[in-house]
Amino acid sequence: MDFDFSEGQKALQDTARAFLVERAPLGACRRVLESATGWDADLWRRTAQMGWLGTAVPAEFGGAGFGHLELALLAEEVGRALAPIPFASSVYLATEAILRGGSPPQKQHYLPRLAAGELVGTLALAERAGHPSPDDIATVYEDGRVTGTKIAVPDARVANLAVVVARAKGGITLVLVELDDVGVQRCALDSIDPTHSSQNLIFDGAPARPLGGSLNGWELLERVLETGAVLLAFEQVGGAQRALDLTKEFTMNRYAFGRPVASFQALKHRMVDVYVAIELARSNCLWGVWALSAGASDLGLAACSARISATRAFELAVVEMMQMHGGVGFTWEHDCHLFYRRAKHDAVVLGSAHLWREKLVQRLVGRQAA
Repeated sequence: MDFDFSEGQKALQDTARAFLVERAPLGACRRVLESATGWDADLWRRTAQMGWLGTAVPAEFGGAGFGHLELALLAEEVGRALAPIPFASSVYLATEAILRGGSPPQKQHYLPRLAAGELVGTLALAERAGHPSPDDIATVYEDGRVTGTKIAVPDARVANLAVVVARAKGGITLVLVELDDVGVQRCALDSIDPTHSSQNLIFDGAPARPLGGSLNGWELLERVLETGAVLLAFEQVGGAQRALDLTKEFTMNRYAFGRPVASFQALKHRMVDVYVAIELARSNCLWGVWALSAGASDLGLAACSARISATRAFELAVVEMMQMHGGVGFTWEHDCHLFYRRAKHDAVVLGSAHLWREKLVQRLVGRQAA
């Protein structure tokens, strides 16, 4: 049985890599970081023109009509390039929430605009530090309006549509809020990665529309987070692989005692540790995207495994990258800190690895009990 991607899917990934090498070198990420604009609007427009933003959106709603397998390959290349665009927030979270939970009119209204890049979406979930649960949701949706505060909303600086987790009379629900409407206040936050700037959002009677689907709000949220975890894990693997590649190139060309430092056994062993962590994460990512595309019952387990292993691999890769670059690796002028910033951002944006380990344990215990 062939578990590899098809030739067409590989060609899509190759095209994406070539495009990002040309249009989004690491210098683009640095420019966004130093200018504090929050994103590369031109790159966002170009990815929309290439159909990336609607990869998993059916053609009837203005998308490319592919699936999560193709989207995962694009995610890996976006992560590899450290592309300073809200790809995860808008594509993996907001678009996925509407795909899974929106009514037909909502899908017809929002999905074409998200796929075209006219709308930038995000997910507003957390209200306090720690692991979110239904009991933590104090934001209220009532009579077509939402009131409450969400903290550290990813890419909220550039987003104009938020999927907000709120409490209604029937329990937890997900509602759509256009962030340019009245009743929405944005509060800037300092972020370790300003190319994915987070903000607090304060809703004071802001107009909102509940997502109309068959799942209740918290179940829908869990499915969206699992999808986001798998796809973001591909981004993390892409970033980790690029960090390892650059580290290998640097150590092969840096000489000490008349030989490349990459030839020293201590560095070889450490790079092998990074390589093994990346390959383990890649394996879990492939399991996750298979479960996602096949609608498998073990998606929850696969998403947890992908999220945990990819987070570990990316963080290990960037720490070793900075160490093996020596003194230059800690300077502003070098690119190492760009990878470090992105790894730390990705490690918490959907909840920490500790949260996902807890979820994994709970699901394994539930499976055993069943």
